[in-house]
Amino acid sequence: MQRSRFLLGALSGLTVVGSTDSIFSRALAQSPLPGLPGAGDDRVLIVINFQGGNDGLNTVVPHGLRSYYNYRPTLGIAPNDVLQIDKTVGLNPALKPLKTMYDAGNVAIVQNVGYPQPDHSHFRSTEIWQTAAPEKYEHTGWLGRYLDSAGLDEKNLFNGVALAQVLPEALIGRNIDVPAIAQLGGYGLTSDKSATSRAAFNSIIKDGDVPFKSPYLAAVAEIEDHAQRGSEELPKLIAGYKTSANYPATQLGRSLALAAQIVGSKIGTRVLYIQHGSFDTHVAQKGVQDRLLGEFANAIEAFYTDLAAHGNDKRVLTMTFSEFGRRVGENASRGTDHGTAAPLFLIGGNVKGGLYGDYPSLDTLDAGDLRYSVDFRSVYTTVLEKWLQRPAAGVVAGTFPLVSALG
Repeated sequence: MQRSRFLLGALSGLTVVGSTDSIFSRALAQSPLPGLPGAGDDRVLIVINFQGGNDGLNTVVPHGLRSYYNYRPTLGIAPNDVLQIDKTVGLNPALKPLKTMYDAGNVAIVQNVGYPQPDHSHFRSTEIWQTAAPEKYEHTGWLGRYLDSAGLDEKNLFNGVALAQVLPEALIGRNIDVPAIAQLGGYGLTSDKSATSRAAFNSIIKDGDVPFKSPYLAAVAEIEDHAQRGSEELPKLIAGYKTSANYPATQLGRSLALAAQIVGSKIGTRVLYIQHGSFDTHVAQKGVQDRLLGEFANAIEAFYTDLAAHGNDKRVLTMTFSEFGRRVGENASRGTDHGTAAPLFLIGGNVKGGLYGDYPSLDTLDAGDLRYSVDFRSVYTTVLEKWLQRPAAGVVAGTFPLVSALG
């Protein structure tokens, strides 16, 4: 059985897409994290995943380090092209709209973020970032554990929302189910779209008229009900929102436009998760990365313009991450291979703009990789405690120093 999909074709031809980890844990009556009162405000966290491993050195560019150009004779970005922050570092020229936001004090750059004993596998490293558990395999995500423990209304179908085809592991929890919505028009159950089949499925599950017994049927029926009601309710809940920005006609632009609708409609959503990429640039990196970074910068500028027009820009903190950075040296295909540490961005909210953490040394590498200096769990702890106003204990295992980028 796949982790993120239940196929009940033998019953009705209906496919329910959801978190089987959440289904199993609730069906087996596992105890949730200790309940605590909610934060008492309407702050929202947006998480944007730069899928595939974004090259940090060509995102926050060390134009003042000669060794950077030695390692990257063709991929190195010329000093005159870099959007300079100081005499050492600056931003990729494709990030010009983001540089404007940085200059206004609305962007914090956390440099050289990683974790001990880094894994170069997309799958395992993504899992580590999503679960916040480098030392073990975890069945819930860090955002799922936050949603479970935040004292939110469990009847609200939209406490968390993934704007993606498949629910990311980061949002898998024990008690709260999170919908995955690739686009509003296509949101709903994956089925034969037959109302008769759905009715038959519901009747079978609710009446218990099945040729076998399973502890999971009630949970499956609940998630089916949530998905069906959610697909009907969400368009109505956000219908009154009027967009006040020109979003780029890209997937990320469309996702952030929908995110602004959800945030502005104030339906109780606390976390939104968005995917962007792929940044897996083994070959001909420059064109691909520049395009993706440009799409990000243009979309995030439109997003915060839209939020500000509705008075919501201070309510929303955006955090980016990627499963790893790239190798320091370029390869023979004018690309870069899987590496380790990389920067991430914190945007909006009450962020204290600027550079945080030391730029990674290019002189003391670990077999061609950067040595991280900021553990990603420090960033998660900071976001949880300073932005979402929740204790990190129970969500992030261990104690990690806060990053001073948030007030």
